[in-house]
Amino acid sequence: MDRSTAAAADFFVMEMAKRQLVVLLLVVVALFEGSRAVSVCDISEDGLAACKPSVTKPDPVEPPSVDCCKAVSGANFTCLCSYKNSYLLPYLGIDPDLAMALPSKCNLSTAVPSC
Repeated sequence: MDRSTAAAADFFVMEMAKRQLVVLLLVVVALFEGSRAVSVCDISEDGLAACKPSVTKPDPVEPPSVDCCKAVSGANFTCLCSYKNSYLLPYLGIDPDLAMALPSKCNLSTAVPSC
């Protein structure tokens, strides 16, 4: 292989490496941005934040805020039951029993399953 062919091959390899690096960085950024949002049982991160004062012991805030009640109105309580005995809810500072009581405290007609 002569010098010009070798130089062209090196250039090609470097350009491919640069492109792969850019693609990898874009994927990492997309994954990072997507992982920042927390959602539990159809309650967004903002909804969780709005409800946290009402589902955190020892002194839960009553009544729940309007924003909390909006978030709870779209929640999947069957899903929440599956987390009732897990470490996720306590890790997020959520008392499962207080969370399951939110629909009645918000005067919602949402049927809450018996877990």
